Amino acid sequence: MRNVINLNRDWRFVQEDAGLPKELPLEWLQINLPHTWNAIDGHDGNGSYDRGKYWYAKSFPTPKQPLAGGRVYVEILAAGQQATVYVNGSEVIYHEGGYSIFRADITDQCKEEGDNLLVVACSNENKSSVYPQSADFTFYGGLYRGVNLISVPEVHFDLEHYGGSGLQVTPKPCESGGATFEMESWVANGDENFTVMYSVKDADGKEVGSAVRPADDTKATVYVPDVNRWEIDSPYLYTVTATLQRRNEAYDEVSARVGVRSFSCDPDKGFIINGVETPLRGVSRHQDQLYKGNALTKEDHYEDAKIIKELGANTIRLAHYQHSQDFYDACDELGFVVWAEIPFISVMNPDLEAHQNCISQMKELIIQNYNHPSICFWGISNEILIGGISDKLVENHKELNALCKKLDPTRLTTIAHVSMTPVESPVHHITDTESYNHYFGWYGGKMEDNGPWLDHFHEVHPDICLGLSEYGCEGIITYHGPNPACKDYSEEYQALYHEHMAKVLDERPWMWSSHVWNMFDFGCAARDEGGVSGRNNKGLVTMDRKTKKDSYYVYQAYWSKEPMVHLCGRRYAQRAGETTEIRVYSNQPSVTLYLNGKLVEEKSADKVFVFRAALEDGQNIVVACAGDQKDSMTLEKVEKEPSIYVLPEVNERAEGVANWFKLAGDLDLKAPMEFPEGKYSIKDKIEEIAKSQEAMDIVVQAIKITMNMKVVPGEGMWDMMKAMTLEKIGGMAGSLAPEGFMESLNAKLIKIDKV
Repeated sequence: MRNVINLNRDWRFVQEDAGLPKELPLEWLQINLPHTWNAIDGHDGNGSYDRGKYWYAKSFPTPKQPLAGGRVYVEILAAGQQATVYVNGSEVIYHEGGYSIFRADITDQCKEEGDNLLVVACSNENKSSVYPQSADFTFYGGLYRGVNLISVPEVHFDLEHYGGSGLQVTPKPCESGGATFEMESWVANGDENFTVMYSVKDADGKEVGSAVRPADDTKATVYVPDVNRWEIDSPYLYTVTATLQRRNEAYDEVSARVGVRSFSCDPDKGFIINGVETPLRGVSRHQDQLYKGNALTKEDHYEDAKIIKELGANTIRLAHYQHSQDFYDACDELGFVVWAEIPFISVMNPDLEAHQNCISQMKELIIQNYNHPSICFWGISNEILIGGISDKLVENHKELNALCKKLDPTRLTTIAHVSMTPVESPVHHITDTESYNHYFGWYGGKMEDNGPWLDHFHEVHPDICLGLSEYGCEGIITYHGPNPACKDYSEEYQALYHEHMAKVLDERPWMWSSHVWNMFDFGCAARDEGGVSGRNNKGLVTMDRKTKKDSYYVYQAYWSKEPMVHLCGRRYAQRAGETTEIRVYSNQPSVTLYLNGKLVEEKSADKVFVFRAALEDGQNIVVACAGDQKDSMTLEKVEKEPSIYVLPEVNERAEGVANWFKLAGDLDLKAPMEFPEGKYSIKDKIEEIAKSQEAMDIVVQAIKITMNMKVVPGEGMWDMMKAMTLEKIGGMAGSLAPEGFMESLNAKLIKIDKV
């Protein structure tokens, strides 16, 4: 029978390209897996992180084979981003793609006696043939999910087909109340002496169906009467086991936990599961944690899933790559509907090998995760038009969509459009469903723009199932104030933004899905804004999972079925002024507020309750009651609020805009814009403007004072922004660019000769 041996302990690691060792290098650092060399520098704010080719080594004894002809495989659960594996000096496999399982048969390289040397050269260096090419997150390097040995008899379920388990199960509900379980397995080296026995067991371990097939024709269908459906609130799981049998002896065995459910999407009814209209409302998730990077344990993954479940979300977009089997398992068990995707993101590389990498990663994603009932959507790309559009890009998307349908006709496909993707575009009508990443109210425009935009798209394309795949804004729990505003990075503005967005989505159940960007703050070494560099701080929860921001509780009030009440602003603990606003979130019909034991007011409202109270000198105890639920916090009345509550850049931006217009002098900002030949203008791409230091200095200043983003050639977000024109960036900025700003920018640029 199969034996899986965990190899996570006692590795040697060197953070230099040391080359292939001939024996176990005891002088290298001793570590355990999971491991990434970017656990700290991937998000510590130093502006960059180590992207190199580094080496892991471990010794292991050859597993004893009870039967002649047995095989030994090495299984790498993920290696960011490219890896070459050696056993006793011989290369056994090279793999491109940092997020999926891959294996190699190492039987012939193993010694009969004594220890073997397993070496992995792992690289997160940029390579034109490997996605992601450019994206707004850290590409952590390392063996961050672990390594196994798998010992199997000569005849076994296949281990070499794109990292799959060798078993595929398709449960299909029937109108009778039962379900068919279509099963297929793949046997390596089988002959007429072998059969495959299938068994379907319910959650209590009772067998409810079975079938037997010869090893050369392993497809079977089993009918199970009176099945329990996999529901979001009741995620019932069956276990299907395939046993490879030779006469009276079991040679190998694989199993999968599966769920019986039907689902579909409708442009006017949204998502439908098991016949019930159920708007999907949830979050996106990255797989890293503070000072762990992406080297997470099973416990870490399950803890993340539980925090999301506590929120009340019913869906998770697992961005922007294949996630751990542990997290997909958690989603199966807890009842999340999952959008799973590949890292085809931001910029398409025209390299033909890059497209083949896309295809390979999609095959791995689907084949390795086919049996997870939580997964209902395969995502084919994210914000890919940042790098521009071409006929080849459209063709590649159609090919990826067709591949998904060929490998898995049971699930729906989807795509995440960048905000500026035109309402009329050839990238529409490729996938079954579509979503947009919109940041109106943060990167540009006003939060109030979201609802009208969604309604307009729905009116123009009544046949498209529309979702909101990303939306959010930064919230840093240091910053507070009585008048929150866009780009002040305060916890209060983030909460106001999500109050508005939760209501927008609640009023549009026809939208098949929405996914907050992001559930947790995450590493992005290139970022530097809001006084916190190295991270994207749009999470509802901090990167260390220690603090749920006020915005977290907005969604708990809207989505959770458990009674709750939450007092906002507890970190806005020192307040000045005669009165102060106190906001409360609750899913109960009324909330009563007490200050220092005295009744302030009882209010009825929907989810958001707003009170005003006059604090007493010194410390004050605030209590909110909603039915049986209570919450309390302590606030101090002060003469002047701490300066740390206000990001210095907030005032600097206002001064920068004023100085910009002052230096514009006598320019006629209402005159039609001109674009003389041979001169720079807002119609030029940033990478073209960067050829002139004088022109680039103007652009850097303009983007900084409008969007508070630093643009430096070759650094940070450069790869994502270089192909964009200033006109397009101005469209993103929206109201963040004051009236006349783009005209003044163009007027400055057209004075400069093109290089």
